[in-house]
Amino acid sequence: MRDPIRVLELRSVRGTGGGPEKTILLGTAMTDPRRFAITVCYLRDRRDEVFGIDKWAEQLGVPYTEVRERHSLDPSVWPALRRVVHEHRIEIVHAHDYKTNLFACLLGKYEGVIPLSTVHGWTGHSRRERLLYYPLDKRVLARFPRLIAVSSEIRGELIRHGSAPDRVTVVLNGIDHQEFHHDPMRRASARLQFGVGPDDVVVGAVGRLEPQKRFDLLMEAISRLRTSRPEVRLLIVGEGSARPFLEQCIVKLKLQGICRLVGHCTDVPAVHHAFDLFVQSSDYEGTPNAVLEAMALKSPVVATDVGGTAELVTHGVHGLIVPAGNVDALVGAIETALRDPAAGRTRADAARARIETDLSFERRMRRVESIYDELISARDPARSSRKTA
Repeated sequence: MRDPIRVLELRSVRGTGGGPEKTILLGTAMTDPRRFAITVCYLRDRRDEVFGIDKWAEQLGVPYTEVRERHSLDPSVWPALRRVVHEHRIEIVHAHDYKTNLFACLLGKYEGVIPLSTVHGWTGHSRRERLLYYPLDKRVLARFPRLIAVSSEIRGELIRHGSAPDRVTVVLNGIDHQEFHHDPMRRASARLQFGVGPDDVVVGAVGRLEPQKRFDLLMEAISRLRTSRPEVRLLIVGEGSARPFLEQCIVKLKLQGICRLVGHCTDVPAVHHAFDLFVQSSDYEGTPNAVLEAMALKSPVVATDVGGTAELVTHGVHGLIVPAGNVDALVGAIETALRDPAAGRTRADAARARIETDLSFERRMRRVESIYDELISARDPARSSRKTA
């Protein structure tokens, strides 16, 4: 067999990260090292005291390195990245955010590597991101020889901003259905762990506490439901900058003792075993890993029609889909799901079946690997990892 294709997974993130970290680290762990030599590299701010990607990579046995930066515009990052490329003899730099997209483009120009990006979306909400970083990112991405969009919506956005249609491939996120599976025997202990009573009906949500997730809208929906459903409780799992605002919402809506902000939790299956219903209330998503996890763990799903969500969940088949930002529709869908739990279980079974086939993480990785092969073959037909000596 030919020497493996050498790939650098490059990412910049603060704190515990999110869905892309699962995609990068779990994907690397599942890749055949005889065909692909993948190194995961993170740009890590020295001031970040919560960062934990390195420990996660170590647990998975993933080849990992990092470049430490003093601040977000630290010029020492550039020579450090060039050293990483040389030391690992990198052929493809696979970026995952606007900062590393720019570095991948520059490394392509100055080091001769092939730049590739998985475009997870533009979810930031700061003025600088919306008016400067994201428009610049879309212009940079238009220069890439190949892009992976995690939803058709993102693909359309890339094409509208100059990317050639034949260079943009949609690859929906996937999930390891063997790791994420439903076990009825875990329900009692999970509900005890999260302080849920035997008669409580638990609506749950999982995600970073950021404005685009619209957990405030979900809280409002639960507040309205309380008049007819006093047994309903809300658990929101995740951490982020919107926590103070959401704590204020709990007080304003008089949901003390009803809504709980659980914080970051690494045991996602335990969380779902405490849920009776999973709700995504976002205004914006790429292809949400939280929805994939709910589908894999057979939690009935209510979700907004944003990003790739409607490509994962067919309304009425795998879950219930509602318009984003519409609290009346959200209340109605939650009421429908709670009123007929048998129908919810049927949809959850169908969602699990879809996870085991179309949306398996293994299938996703084979598609990504085929793109690595195509990029190398376009440069040197004899170098494809599919070739044998």
